[in-house]
Amino acid sequence: MRQKNAESKELLSVTLEPGQEEEYKRMLYHEVNKARKEWEWAYMAFQEAVGQDNIDVAIYTLEAAERRYQIELKRAKHANVRWDAFQYGSYFE
Repeated sequence: MRQKNAESKELLSVTLEPGQEEEYKRMLYHEVNKARKEWEWAYMAFQEAVGQDNIDVAIYTLEAAERRYQIELKRAKHANVRWDAFQYGSYFE
């Protein structure tokens, strides 16, 4: 468990050069949106899965997509990305 926590903290700790913060937040914004779309796709695939093998694959894919989405949200939260911008559209428009 300690190793997992250390890996999580390492994932979240990013050293940025001056002027790179906006670009980093832009990248996080796109990664969160990409992960959300992947999760939505995986959810739809799960809803339409037929047969035990397809259902098993759909469950595995959905769980992986959900975990990636959680990780990206955590990274964006740690970087203090403004969440209200997600609610009203593009962060950078």
